[in-house]
Amino acid sequence: MQKKDEEIFSKFSKGLKSLVRRKQVDSVHVRREGHQLARKLSALDLTAIGVGTTIGAGVYVLVGTVAREHTGPALAVSFLIAGLAAALSAFCYAELASRCPSAGSAYHYTYICIGESVAWLIGWSLILEYTIGGSAIARGISPNLALFLGGEDKLPGFLVRFTIPQLGVVVDPCAAVLVIIVTILLCAGIKESSLVQTVVTTVNVCAMVFIIIAGGYLACKTGWVGYENHSGFFPFGVNGMLAGAGVVFFSYIGFDAVTGAAEEAKRPVRDLPLGIGMTLSLCCILYMLVSVVIVGLVPYYALNPDTPISSAFSANGMQWAAYIVTAGAVTALCASLLGSLLPQ
Repeated sequence: MQKKDEEIFSKFSKGLKSLVRRKQVDSVHVRREGHQLARKLSALDLTAIGVGTTIGAGVYVLVGTVAREHTGPALAVSFLIAGLAAALSAFCYAELASRCPSAGSAYHYTYICIGESVAWLIGWSLILEYTIGGSAIARGISPNLALFLGGEDKLPGFLVRFTIPQLGVVVDPCAAVLVIIVTILLCAGIKESSLVQTVVTTVNVCAMVFIIIAGGYLACKTGWVGYENHSGFFPFGVNGMLAGAGVVFFSYIGFDAVTGAAEEAKRPVRDLPLGIGMTLSLCCILYMLVSVVIVGLVPYYALNPDTPISSAFSANGMQWAAYIVTAGAVTALCASLLGSLLPQ
């Protein structure tokens, strides 16, 4: 009986030890020496992956909702505060990624620092996050694509959404086709998918630069009417500005996708921190400039919560600019979809 109890206790002890078992940094480096992934990504490629994943279509919607309900003209300050908060997390990612450049990202860092059980939870949480996020992004592309083409009736018949009456399920063939195309692209190789990501991200950034330049020109002509209001720069007070920072923080989620490509970086110790830093810096600058321009074009209380940017241009006689804004939203979603599927 005593021997049986000792065996049970021994198994229980081994089980507990396995839960807190940790990998050593040395074992990570040994594993890297025998890896099979091709190291082809430069710091610029990693930045394109990070920016493409981070700048989704959310910024095309968030500026209207947050300005109307939380910040008013102080929207750019909220983006800056959220960017600084995201930078604290980014510094941790940059240090861990340079010390342990593996494709496991947060899973691997947790395995080394805390233990296997927590790492297991983190790993499956990441898979769930990227799967649900990728699905939501794919579902969001078809309505934006239809808007860009001039209406849902302009889409090919086999890509139009339909409902299965018996199940009450909405099927989006366009989303499924896009996921299949992106998956095939990722299977073709990291260099090919990185090239496409760079092109799509460049188009998206160009659309945002157009918004900044054209919007700034219009705002100068109209005298920045959005900032001429009786409630001042902080109509909702400091609390509203901080609440807005909490909402727009989600616009920075995605820079961690850079660490998912760690094993494919040419010089991970140097390029990973550079990629993360440049991603966050570029996104923060673009977000702030877009928010300054849009809030200056239209008073914050008159912004359209659904399509704030295109509506701001339309209100100033530039209806054609809505096509460029929509093209930016479509490319942003495509880049985010590729970035969401890449770590998986």
